[in-house]
Parts: sequence; structure tokens; C-alpha cells
Amino acid sequence: MQMSFREFVTAVHGMGFGAFFLLTFSGTLFELRRLCGSGGAPALGGGARRILHVYLIALCVLGWCAVFSGAYLVYPWYRAHPPAGTTDLGEFAQRKLMSSPATAGWHNLGMEWKEHVAWFAPIAITMVAFVMISYGNDLSRHRQVRKAVFGFAAAAFFAAGIAGFFGAMINKSAPVQGGAPIVIPGGASE
Repeated sequence: MQMSFREFVTAVHGMGFGAFFLLTFSGTLFELRRLCGSGGAPALGGGARRILHVYLIALCVLGWCAVFSGAYLVYPWYRAHPPAGTTDLGEFAQRKLMSSPATAGWHNLGMEWKEHVAWFAPIAITMVAFVMISYGNDLSRHRQVRKAVFGFAAAAFFAAGIAGFFGAMINKSAPVQGGAPIVIPGGASE
């Protein structure tokens, strides 16, 4: 199996950082629900609290890595302008999308939304992690704070889901290509 360098970086951005970011939400929401449940969850001990803190920090790191790799690595390749007279737009994803009325909407709506809403996910989840770490076991006693944390966690998940959906659909229609080829051993035989 072979991928270009840009395809590889795009896969790490979306299927690595982005997908793992979305997957880690399940654990975060479970723990948030456990800490704030009406049944009065047992207080976390020192070891469990440290594990939760590491988990929340890893969640934030994944979110910020997804956004930064998208904004500063993949996005410039996506927006690259072809030289005058170029007819093959394979390495110019934005121009390839905009060249057809059937795919222009993926740029006009999808990418424009994705490039803005994606930033909200790591900002919101960083706030969630900070509050959960700061309040710890006392979060269940602060109803308004708890509601705000749930709201921001849901908004972060929703924003990441929108960005992930649009990213996958855009990459399917006009993948970011180019760069040196990377051969992945053990791929499909030719």
C-alpha cells in the first residue's frame, strides 16, 4: 500500500487525532456522569484521580493536535493555488472541489464551517477538563457549574463531530495529495 506524505499527514490528523479525540469522549462523559450522578458517587482516591487527570489532559492534547495539524499542516495544502495553465487539479483540493457545481458545496459550506467550528472543540473540552480537575469530587455539589460543564462537553463533541464529518466528506471528494510516496509494508498485494 502506498500513500503520499500529504495523504499520510491528513490521515494522522483525521483518523488519528480527530477520531481518537471523539472516542475519548465516551470515557469523559461516563466519568462526568459518575461524578455528578444523583446517587452520590464515591469519592475518587489519589490513584484514580491521577488517572482521570491524565485521561482528561490526553483528551485535550488530542483535540489541540487535531486542530493544529489541520490548521497549520493540512489546510495550507488544501488551499494551495495551482500554477497558471494547470489542468490536473489532483494536488489542489480546494480548486478541485470548486471546479464542479456538484462538489462546490463541500467547500462553500463544508470547509467554511469546518475551519471555524473545529476550533471550538478543543477550547470547550479544555474548559471541561480544567473544571473537572479543579473541582474534582466536589463537582456534584455545584449544580450550575455541573450543567455548564455538561453543556460545554456536549458542544465540544458536537463541534468535533461536525468537523470530522465534513473533513471525511471533503477528503473523499478531493483528497489532499502530493509529497513523497510512503510505502506501507503489509498492504494489499498487487
